[in-house]
Amino acid sequence: MTVLLVAAGAAVGAPLRYLTDRWFRARQQSPFPWGTLIVNVAGSLLLGVLVGLPVSPALGALLGTGLCGALTTYSTFSLETLDLARANKPFLALFYALGSVLTGLGAATLGFLIARAAN
Repeated sequence: MTVLLVAAGAAVGAPLRYLTDRWFRARQQSPFPWGTLIVNVAGSLLLGVLVGLPVSPALGALLGTGLCGALTTYSTFSLETLDLARANKPFLALFYALGSVLTGLGAATLGFLIARAAN
């Protein structure tokens, strides 16, 4: 049963990540990967909220492992950082790498604190 919950969450998270990235790419001319940054920060925030709340293992599997796991993407973040560096944009690559990690950690912490305060 848990595997099905993870798969159901991932079935929503992966397309959501893809569509968010496509939406941002269609509306900007910047080489900065806004779509990936946004989904990673949003997923970190949601996961922080889930960790801060008393959720059932089933809901944790559906939303935490499934949705957040498929929504966020470390591999794309890594590739986009490498692409920026290879495109002779080392400062943008560094800004993206550090900014992604720091905003992701900040969002997870904020989500956790919001959940704890509301609980």
